[in-house]
Formats: sequence, structure tokens, C-alpha cells
Amino acid sequence: MLRAGLIGFPASGKTALFQLLTSAREAPRPAGRQEAHVGVSRVPDERLDRLTALFNPKKHVPATVEFADMGAGAATGGKAGAAALLDVAAFRNADALLHVVRMFRDPSIPHAAGSIDPARDVRTMEDELILADLGVVERRLERLERDLKKGATADLKNEQEILQRCRSALEHGTPLRDLELPAENARRLRGFQFLSAKPLLIVLNLDEAELPEANRAVELAGIQEVVKGPHTRAVPICAKIELEIAQLDPADAAAFLADLGLSESGLDRVIRASYDLLGYISFFTVGEDENRAWSIPRGTSAQAAAGEIHTDIQRGFIRAEVVRYEHLLARGTIAACRDHGELRLEGKDYVVVDGDVINIRHAT
Repeated sequence: MLRAGLIGFPASGKTALFQLLTSAREAPRPAGRQEAHVGVSRVPDERLDRLTALFNPKKHVPATVEFADMGAGAATGGKAGAAALLDVAAFRNADALLHVVRMFRDPSIPHAAGSIDPARDVRTMEDELILADLGVVERRLERLERDLKKGATADLKNEQEILQRCRSALEHGTPLRDLELPAENARRLRGFQFLSAKPLLIVLNLDEAELPEANRAVELAGIQEVVKGPHTRAVPICAKIELEIAQLDPADAAAFLADLGLSESGLDRVIRASYDLLGYISFFTVGEDENRAWSIPRGTSAQAAAGEIHTDIQRGFIRAEVVRYEHLLARGTIAACRDHGELRLEGKDYVVVDGDVINIRHAT
């Protein structure tokens, strides 16, 4: 399951967004403990819905994203800064961070900084992530220096060189997600779970009046340069509108969105953007018992994808029966796809493509 941690300054709408995404409600925490609320959201996918209508299975299981939130009273953006998140497993282990940025104006909800300035908030939060990582890097470099005096090894020297490069980037205000490193070096850094190395989705929380210009939200926020990196994106929402939509039945919600000129809810955009930001795709398994969407990184082999279903299937992998979603929907059955030459047999090294419908043949 993909995991994302929500960060944001007080009164940004962060916790409200978490509750909307996960249908969770704020609950009290034991005093003095840094704990995250964790909830799960389904990844919207019309393809799975259509396959379910075709097969009418007993179960319909979409792909999911796990979201974590420190809650309204947490240290995120406060005096303790982002460094507090390093002590929270849900954030250390997160695949990505979602920064909820306030753009809405409401005199009854004052901003902690006294004014609404999205670009300032984005930069300030990035600085906090960078400072938290810099502390980790400096402590590790101090330890490495002592270890190297005891006995230098190529491995220790290599780690020192990588971390010195990280320190230089952080001291110049560059998040580690923007640092281009060889794949092997990047793998060495994963164990540190740096916050600024995680892909970042900036969620711009708009005024209702700004919705018609939602496609210009990045420009209005003044963060065009921030989102140019390959691992940073932005998505606009209006949490106030999303709260209203959440109270409606599906038909009324669709009509309400249409009146606003929107094709999907902001919550769906956030979930989908989180999924896309991490470079994940979906493949499907179908049948009378269950239709399911499975999440895998783009570039995953058929045998590795089988491991998402069950490790025994991965170990006993023989071959994969693959048909494109579009072909299956058009033909109506796997048998018809086979008759038209659209069902393929692929080996373990086949790279799964988004939208593949797969049946794994395996030894028992």
C-alpha cells in the first residue's frame, strides 16, 4: 500500500482534508505522545468499476493509499518544526508528503503568520524539512568521522562523500528530492528516511470563488518554480466545497460538481495525484469471486507483480496471461479476447503496463 503523510501549518485545512479523504474523525491522543492518525483512501479508477459491471464479482477491491496526519495540535509547522516528524513512524515510512497550503481567506480563522501567503508557507515548510534532514546528516557525519579514525574502509568513505554532498545541498536550501544521485547512492540514503527526499504534493486549499481559476492555482500561489522538479507537483482543492459534497448522495454530488464545471471531486484529484506522483500504475485481476486493482511501481516485471498478489505465486511463477483492459471491455470475455488473438502469454521479465488485466499461471 502507498503511504503519504500530510503536513501543513495550523488553520490550513490539513486535518479537515485528512478526515475527508479517509472518512476519519479527530480522536484524542494520550498526553505527551507524538502519534499519527492513519486512514485509508480508495484510488478512484473507472476501469475497475467497468470491469466490475462486466463480471459482477462477489468482491470489488480498488487500489488504496494510506494517509497519516499528526492532527490539529501537532508540531507540524510549529515551534518543534518538521524535526518532530522524524520521531513518528508513519511519517518516516511515508512514500510521499502532502503539504496542505492555505489560499482561502476567512477573517474568522486567522493565519498564524498574520497573512495569507502561499509561496511563503511553501518555502517555510520546505526550510523546516531541510533543517530536520540537515540535523540527521550532521550527526551521521560526526559519527563517520570518528569511525574513519578508527579504521577507514571504502564503504565508510563512500557514505561520507554522499552525505557531504547532501549536506552541501541542504545548506544551500535544496531539498534532497531535487538532488540527482546515481541509483546506487540513492539506495544508500533510503535508510535515513530523509523528509526532504520524499516526493512532495502541494495541495492548494482555495476559496470557493477561486474554483473557476483552479487551473491557474499554481500561478496564483506564486510557486511555479517550486513545482518544476520531477518529484514535486501541485493540485488545487476547495475543502469547504469538498465538505458539502461529502454530505450528498452520489447523484447529487455529480450534479453539484457539474454545476461548478468540475469533472471530479478535489478529493479524487488529491488521491490520484498522490498515486501518480510516486510513479505507480495499476493492473487488474478479474473473475466471479473478485475484481481487484493492484498497485505497482512503473517498470515492474510480471513476476514481481505476482508477488503483490502472493509471494507463493511469485515463487511458482510460470507465465502470465495478459489482455489489455480496453480489449476485454470491448470483447466482454477473456475467451473472446483469446479467440481474437488479444490474449498474450508473457514470461517473468515482461514489464507490466498500466491497465493490464493479468492471470498468473503458477506452480503450487
